[in-house]
Amino acid sequence: MDALSCSGSRVRPHVRLRRTLFFGLTLLTAGCASALLLDALQANSLSGIELLGLLLFFALFAWIASAFWSAIAGFAISLVGRDPGAVQLGEVAGRALRTRTAIAMPVYNEDPRRVAAGLEAIWCSLARESERGAFDFFILSDTRDPDIAAEEEAMWRGFVARHQAAGRVFYRRRRERSGHKAGNIADFVSRWGAGYDYMVVFDADSIMTGSALVTLARVMDAHPEIGILQSLPLPVGGETLFARLLQFGARLQGPMLSSGLAFWQLGESNYWGHNAIVRLQAFARHCTLPHLPGKPPLGGEILSHDFVEAAFMRRAGYEVRQLPELIGSWEEMPANLIDYAARDRRWTQGNLQHARVLGFPGLHPLSRVHFLTGIVSYVSSPMWLALLLVSSLVSAIETTRKPQYFPPGPHTLPQWPQMRAGETALLFALTLAVLLLPKILGVLLTLRDRHLRRQFGGAARLCLSLLVEQFFSVLLAPSMMLFHSTFVAQTLLGKAVSWNAQDRSDRGVTLREAFRRQKWHLAFGLAWGAIMLRVAPYFFWWLTPVLVGLICGVWLTAWTSRTSAGRIARRWGLLLIPEETAPPRELAALRCANLDALPASAGSSPSVAGGATA
Repeated sequence: MDALSCSGSRVRPHVRLRRTLFFGLTLLTAGCASALLLDALQANSLSGIELLGLLLFFALFAWIASAFWSAIAGFAISLVGRDPGAVQLGEVAGRALRTRTAIAMPVYNEDPRRVAAGLEAIWCSLARESERGAFDFFILSDTRDPDIAAEEEAMWRGFVARHQAAGRVFYRRRRERSGHKAGNIADFVSRWGAGYDYMVVFDADSIMTGSALVTLARVMDAHPEIGILQSLPLPVGGETLFARLLQFGARLQGPMLSSGLAFWQLGESNYWGHNAIVRLQAFARHCTLPHLPGKPPLGGEILSHDFVEAAFMRRAGYEVRQLPELIGSWEEMPANLIDYAARDRRWTQGNLQHARVLGFPGLHPLSRVHFLTGIVSYVSSPMWLALLLVSSLVSAIETTRKPQYFPPGPHTLPQWPQMRAGETALLFALTLAVLLLPKILGVLLTLRDRHLRRQFGGAARLCLSLLVEQFFSVLLAPSMMLFHSTFVAQTLLGKAVSWNAQDRSDRGVTLREAFRRQKWHLAFGLAWGAIMLRVAPYFFWWLTPVLVGLICGVWLTAWTSRTSAGRIARRWGLLLIPEETAPPRELAALRCANLDALPASAGSSPSVAGGATA
């Protein structure tokens, strides 16, 4: 079955045109920028190291240009109001459900109180829907700590008794915990998947409204060609300044960028592993993960399973789609840069593993593009670092090189060094436009909606928040560049990541911890800055944003991890998002839940899915 043919005239006539435009404009933009750089470099002859820098520049500019043109597409769709190639939610409104959906929530050494609060918010929201009976909940525990496991089971028993949910909410704890989260889901599919048509996969921090859950199931009913339907989970709930910066940036640009991605990806979109609905029988038949040859980190069990499952689902002929316009899907973000980097360490290894999946037979070309995109998202950091170091080296060489006014050969006039100020200025302006315009477009879309504008704090605070977010993004980016470069190097050198539970609290980072994790960033920044100030002072000033980020990284990590700094920003009306100025009922319930008051157990004894320690 061809997934595109299943969707008929809704998609097929526009696929080739959309992708030709997207990839053509992306490569054209990168080519124009690289041509400007080449013209500036060729003015005084092109050396081998400059050619290396030019190649790096082209690859990296194509990377940022792809995000730029996705944002342009999303902006245009937002102005028009609908994408004719996308799934239309109005078509399924009020549709009766005749299928059953399992909501699967894998947990691993999580705080049972947080799991209970999220489950409570989702359950109560779904209880307000007429189709609530079509959904069952499964808490799938891989917890190793027996004390936490005992709390989990007590939490589940109390929840079932309180809501009279016996036969609707199940708890299972695995004895054999291979495959991490993917293995946990696979175990559920093999045991209970046959009893359900769809599965909504959650993380322990996922929240979704009952209306969104019902809508996802209705869309799957109406479109049997769709195998995976991914919602847009927006980050919420963080109180630290770091979390608030991430939340604001994602909320401002996320819907627009997601619409732009859906515009050219269409039925070959991607899956992010959570807050998505999956067609269970197709998943069971076609999405079994292979065991990669060789030892970890590049061999063995696949860590980033979601991209692979999406590729296998598409290979089987089913569409993988995004639903960016669906309201009511959220997640939480790490509270500080250290925890954010720790999560990325695992994702780095998982995405680099995809290099071994790229050559699998039968994959759709766009699935291979997704694998490459995931790899480049982390490899781009050492590429940026290499480009900056090459630029520093070229500047140092040019500074120390004496001009040769009469090169060998028949010359009657001296050859003066040339400066291409116009091309340099144009390249700088083009780079700024590609980097900053997506954020400006996100602001423009918000400003045109009076209700949404007010929820972001008003026009003035929204614009000021954008400046604050951009300022800290520039300062924090160099530290993430070095973290990712280190992670890529460690993975390629054979150092595998350990699988630990995520810290989802508003954890602050002390200066001591930040210094321990980033002392080499500080040393590298000081050494790099001192050398450039000595040998190429004019280029030193171009490097100052990078150098300041590295030298001040320890302090920035500690300070942005403070909840006090985040609350100051909120008090001033900065970095606000609609989910906190006008919180939906589900998020308000989650925030206000008195977790300590939840009963640990109850009199009834609900059945355990396969046994409490299955």
